[in-house]
Amino acid sequence: MSIGTVKWFNGTKGFGFIQPEDGSKDVFVHISAVERAGMQNLDEGQKVSYEMETDR
Repeated sequence: MSIGTVKWFNGTKGFGFIQPEDGSKDVFVHISAVERAGMQNLDEGQKVSYEMETDR
């Protein structure tokens, strides 16, 4: 499990980016992943833990 900070997230458009704590490249996050986690939105600056998945 990785940890990062929400760089920005647009709930209307349904996506955003997380800045990983380890300094690697920003990670794309889609609204479907947020909803699967039982959340409705992400806030800029929010600390999150996440697992990387590849595009299906």
